[in-house]
Amino acid sequence: MIEKKNIFWERELVQKILFSLHREQMKERKLKIILKILRISFFIAIASFFIFKFSSVRKHLNFQNKPSPHVAYINIQDEISSGTLSDTDHIVPCIKNAFDNPYVKAIILRINSPGGSPVQSGRIYSAIQFEKKLHPEKKIYSVIDEMGLSGAYYIASITDKIYADNASLIGSIGVISSSFGFSSFMEKIGVERRSITAGKNKDFLDPFLPLNKNSEIFWKKVLDNTHQQFIYAVKKGRGKRLKNDSDLFSGLIWNGEQAKKIGLIDGIGSIESVARDEIKETNLVDYSPEIGVLHEIGHRIKMQIIKNIHQLMSIKIF
Repeated sequence: MIEKKNIFWERELVQKILFSLHREQMKERKLKIILKILRISFFIAIASFFIFKFSSVRKHLNFQNKPSPHVAYINIQDEISSGTLSDTDHIVPCIKNAFDNPYVKAIILRINSPGGSPVQSGRIYSAIQFEKKLHPEKKIYSVIDEMGLSGAYYIASITDKIYADNASLIGSIGVISSSFGFSSFMEKIGVERRSITAGKNKDFLDPFLPLNKNSEIFWKKVLDNTHQQFIYAVKKGRGKRLKNDSDLFSGLIWNGEQAKKIGLIDGIGSIESVARDEIKETNLVDYSPEIGVLHEIGHRIKMQIIKNIHQLMSIKIF
């Protein structure tokens, strides 16, 4: 009987030792995998950086060496926000390159964007305005593909003419700040929010606290002011071409056919038809930000993350 107990005890001890060894091996394996991922990520980041820099320099040299007249076109796609290919850091240098190149007869912004940051849109708008003053002889056009909404239309409004397809979506001249409120949910599950601030309004947009009426009124004024800046920019760019329509700046969206009737665009056309019929030059050259393959992969991953994560407290002119 004693011998059987000893056998059982020894077996249990061996099992514990083996389990402990297995657990340590799993930890070690996970650590190796994490380190390998970090090393690969670091390598991709470094490689992407150099590929991107090299391709940008090479493309810049190509701009300067174009031997024949051509139309420069620049893609403005997806969300216009800091860190994307449609932000100020990427788009403004392309616009400057196109304006400075004497072989460029005209410039086309090829737009397919729902909008984004009023800051990025405003800076691109101002950059175009500045270059137009430096080069009054050179025209810049906007051609809207699927959509040119909000911040994207903000940018388009300063160009000399805007074209779109009959079915393109245009407008959404408004400002929105959206978030979620979790205060009731936290109360139900018994979670207490503890927030220590210096400044009585520091947490006025905290989603874990009930919305204060005074805070709501204040934030509405901020959005209204930003909206007025947007309206002023569109009116300055489009001028008398805008029709007197009460819904023009309400945030509504029109198709291309409707947008033409109320003066949001000048005509129906594509990048090819505008180059051929308006500019009288069919040689199109892409002046968009150029990136390497690895950088493109990283960009697509980042854009997917941005689309999936809702930014609770950012102002978007969507």
